[in-house]
Amino acid sequence: MKKLIAILALCIASTAAMAQTAPQPMAGSQRMERMEQQLQERFAAANTTHDGKLTLAQAQAGMPRIAQYFEQIDTQKQGYVTLAQIEQFVAQRAGSH
Repeated sequence: MKKLIAILALCIASTAAMAQTAPQPMAGSQRMERMEQQLQERFAAANTTHDGKLTLAQAQAGMPRIAQYFEQIDTQKQGYVTLAQIEQFVAQRAGSH
């Protein structure tokens, strides 16, 4: 669980809001829900075409940590990743560490 939180934190670490806001103590499930919400928001903001598909260029511009792992997330080599694929990748990484 802590590793999943750490990986999700990496995905959202570059947001200015997180850098400027002092962390408030939260229960684990509330923290996970907030991180999931932030991941969804960042995906939506980076997905400038609003088609549910994040290209490498979009990831580089809006989600640089996802861009780093883009080829690993895009297992079907389609040239884009979806939020579900990112979530699956994060969960797999959390389980393997």
